[in-house]
Amino acid sequence: MGLKLNQVIPWGRSLTEYIEMFHLTPGVLSGQILDCAAGPASFNAEMTRQGYQVVSCDPVYQFSASEIRQRILDTYQTIVEGTRQHHTAYVWDRITSPQQLGQVRMAAMEQFLLDFPSGCGVGRYQVAQLPQLPYQTEEFDLALCSHFLFTYSEHFSASFHLNSILELRRVAKEVRIFPLLTLSGETSIWLNSIMTQLQQQNYHAEIQTVSYEFQKGGNQMLRVL
Repeated sequence: MGLKLNQVIPWGRSLTEYIEMFHLTPGVLSGQILDCAAGPASFNAEMTRQGYQVVSCDPVYQFSASEIRQRILDTYQTIVEGTRQHHTAYVWDRITSPQQLGQVRMAAMEQFLLDFPSGCGVGRYQVAQLPQLPYQTEEFDLALCSHFLFTYSEHFSASFHLNSILELRRVAKEVRIFPLLTLSGETSIWLNSIMTQLQQQNYHAEIQTVSYEFQKGGNQMLRVL
């Protein structure tokens, strides 16, 4: 049994982690990408510096960089201590300790916080939330959703998950969601039924193993085409 949280918290990951979590190849990276429920990830900042096109959306973007920083600081120790208490639920290879985990995550989130004001000014960070997004049909080549859908299965219903995935697929030609485990490290109770419903609606839904694994067994993503 792993970490449990009472609410969705701001916690960001890097471009390197995104590439591994979502198996992002150079050809995929060159498309129009939506990072949904992106939080304080540095993916947008790092991609932009390399000349790629990313729009990130999240309700937390209604707040200023300083307000988001404070929310991160308010929950930072909860996450680090939670991983320490449930140490055996994680794979400690590239990240070797809860302390290093905190350092790696804060490095990514600091990149986001530095980029956020200018990114907002040019529309790279937008206030929006599932299950309804303010984008045109297939406006994006790829929509990513990291550590929100399925992760918070105890907080959001099966219908919320299904409607959110359908909305992501509406605005993007392909959807990738990672991981398929809950915060506590169990496969989401919604996964099988949602895959069945997607297939019944003539979408191609498949589970793909990826090279990234921090939660034990959390090395799979859902692709929807």
